[in-house]
Amino acid sequence: MQRRKLFTLTAMAMTMAITIASPGARAQTADIKIGSVLSVTGPASFLGDPELKTLQLYVERINAAGGVLGRKLVLVHYDDGGDANKANGFGKRLIESDNVDLIIGGTTTGATMAMAPLVEKAGVPFISLAGGVVVVEPVKKWIFKTPHTDRMAAEKIFTDMNKRGLKKVALLSETSGFGQSGRKETLAVAGKHGIELVADETYGPKDADTTAQLTKIKGVPGVQAVLVFGLGQGPAVVTKNYAQLGIKLPMYQSHGVASEEYIKLSGKAAEGVRLPAAALLVADVLPASDPQKAVALGYRTAYTARYKEDISAFGGHAFDGLMIAVEAIKRAGSTDKAKVRDAIEATKGYVGTGGVVNMSATDHLGLDLSAFRMLEIKNGDWTLAQ
Repeated sequence: MQRRKLFTLTAMAMTMAITIASPGARAQTADIKIGSVLSVTGPASFLGDPELKTLQLYVERINAAGGVLGRKLVLVHYDDGGDANKANGFGKRLIESDNVDLIIGGTTTGATMAMAPLVEKAGVPFISLAGGVVVVEPVKKWIFKTPHTDRMAAEKIFTDMNKRGLKKVALLSETSGFGQSGRKETLAVAGKHGIELVADETYGPKDADTTAQLTKIKGVPGVQAVLVFGLGQGPAVVTKNYAQLGIKLPMYQSHGVASEEYIKLSGKAAEGVRLPAAALLVADVLPASDPQKAVALGYRTAYTARYKEDISAFGGHAFDGLMIAVEAIKRAGSTDKAKVRDAIEATKGYVGTGGVVNMSATDHLGLDLSAFRMLEIKNGDWTLAQ
């Protein structure tokens, strides 16, 4: 009798242990792993550094508030240094070794596209922080993005140029993935806006001098404005060379420089530069009725309090990526990758630092041109362009 009772108790204990250790049970109690590959160092560091800091800050804040679905978030991150080949290797590690539930990152278009085939094959939700339209066009099942696209930037800029009567434009683009994509989209939409591109020059992301290209542009007959398409430190080099050559034409930059760091690196040479950017950079001057004002100010307060440094649009893109992911996990009720992917795609009315996001099966960005604000640098600060 005692032996039978002992056998019964042992069997019950084994059953309980199997239940507790089953994959389904573990999945509901294990940490939620957020993978990230960012350019924290290298030529795109002033994009990647605030992105990483933002993810770290808000993972901590979310965990302090109880986590997601009662589970702790864990950020697993790698620095690709702006190298797309490294991004590919780290992406593979996140998927195969770290077993992350989703990925946020790809600071640059090149890094994102290097990881794209991996996440598509593995079926892992991926929210990119890169600007190139190629990230989401054509639509890729598992890939989404938060920043405005290069095509949107070109169209916003050309709309502003038209208002100012600027029709003959010189293009100077970076040979990075972002710059190449930006050049392609600029060439594609210029005619639609009545813009004639009278020069088409390029520079490398690590070039320390661009006076040769700018001298060519300066000598082009009839040129009325210059559009620079690049990110990181390169555009600041261009801006300083521009001033050194005494070029007085209006200069436009892309959203790839939407950071206080660009102003610091360019100094007084940045005065008067115009660019399209997220409302986050001018949160103070947004009307109280603007739905983004509270979100933008909230993010700025939290970020500056923690890091004692200025915000950038790039940190805001990381914030939006994380919040969209978190809300998707909540709606999915689990970290099942297919369910989370579907929930991200169903994002509607999310008010973020970059705009109001409404995604769909045919739109994995969910922003329209109104999400961009045209800014002008005046007295070393961002202002809404008049």
